[in-house]
Amino acid sequence: MSRVQLALNVGNIEEAISFYSKMFGVGPAKVREGYANFSIENPPLKLVLIEGHGDAGTLNHVGVEVEDTEQVAAKMEHAVNVGLPIELQESTTCCFAVQDKVWIKGGELPWEWYTVLADAPQDTSLKPMPIMLGVADTGSCCGPEGCS
Repeated sequence: MSRVQLALNVGNIEEAISFYSKMFGVGPAKVREGYANFSIENPPLKLVLIEGHGDAGTLNHVGVEVEDTEQVAAKMEHAVNVGLPIELQESTTCCFAVQDKVWIKGGELPWEWYTVLADAPQDTSLKPMPIMLGVADTGSCCGPEGCS
């Protein structure tokens, strides 16, 4: 199952977890210091909360979680075929998970298409990285400029 991902910057992770748990009727699937994510079935949504990055209440980044690396590769091939700039990241640690992903510039900010390969005890994506050529800096924790 694919689902849209919305990553939000929050001012207080505990308050945000409480609010979104009540709103969607489910608790978080993963909680780490300054981070939580929800795997919501209805509507199909991966909601990510990130404390301390960007202004509270703003969008951190958007994406689509897919089932496997083959679906990431198919999206990458499609983007290349239609002339969109991409960056492929294989086995990268982002948002406390090991992921295969491709970043595609679309609209006003890049979109991440990714699959989770494994859980990760740490998040190394919070360190600054160089900005990807052809993709605007979104200030995201896991954006193409922020993942390792």
